[in-house]
Amino acid sequence: MTLDEIAYNILNIFRGGRSNNNEHISLTQIKFNVKHYRAMLLRRDFERNGNITRHHEQDLKCLELELVDASKCCGLPLNCKVARTKLKLPRTVRLKRMDGITHVGDPSGIHTIPMIGPLAVQSLPWDRYTKNTRKAYMIEDHLYIYNPDGMDTINVRGIFEDPEELVKFDCDGGSCYDDLSPFPISADLVQAITDGLVKGTFQMLPATPSDTENDAAQDGQIPMPRRNAQRDQ
Repeated sequence: MTLDEIAYNILNIFRGGRSNNNEHISLTQIKFNVKHYRAMLLRRDFERNGNITRHHEQDLKCLELELVDASKCCGLPLNCKVARTKLKLPRTVRLKRMDGITHVGDPSGIHTIPMIGPLAVQSLPWDRYTKNTRKAYMIEDHLYIYNPDGMDTINVRGIFEDPEELVKFDCDGGSCYDDLSPFPISADLVQAITDGLVKGTFQMLPATPSDTENDAAQDGQIPMPRRNAQRDQ
């Protein structure tokens, strides 16, 4: 099910099945609210059940890495090797006690790179057992790899706030998201979003007067009296 299909379904329910071009709501507004409700419901679902389903994830495929100055990365010594993604990652859904990044690994899918907090990076060079292993961490919207050991690409999956932001990422020669891509949400949450919008948020819209006269004033508003130009002279 695509985002367009979800939005058109909500619009038709809001219309009551009637064809009408005079709604107080646009498809753009519906899509915005669908994404907003999705982020909220995914956070609540994770807090309640504590698991992440693959139907909510999106795959960024191979992201290019670039070496950066380690001295700018949380006080690491200059001899440490650090790489980061060239592109900023999309904002993730705010899950309980964790970021919305669900997987970091090499493009082969065999090796996983553990995520750590940025404050834990400073102690890595002095860790007796794991100082030579790869670690991933986020600073702002860039993903950093400690001890990349020659890696030039990395695979990332996550639950992102706006799935449409993946349109700027390349996946196998094409965009990671387009209008025909399945919207990353399970069917039960689609129903919850539909009920929340139709029975809740959009119930206030029919009472809002429309501007049908194209005069930049809200219809139904009492007009202000015009001043008499001759009397003012």
